[in-house]
Amino acid sequence: MERQAFAEPAWVIRSKTIKQLIKELQSFENQDLPVEISVDDGATRKPISLVKKSGQVCLLVNSET
Repeated sequence: MERQAFAEPAWVIRSKTIKQLIKELQSFENQDLPVEISVDDGATRKPISLVKKSGQVCLLVNSET
């Protein structure tokens, strides 16, 4: 059986600005929570080691080897 491809919803592929991300993070009651990043819906997570400017974007970096 062939698997049908579906378009990703807009909220999945749209970018957030730094301002939007800060506003969202400020809504968390506990501001001391560690921050991690996942690219597979949370199945694997990595801590954010660095936040840096890369060209015209803000890049969240995990520096683990």
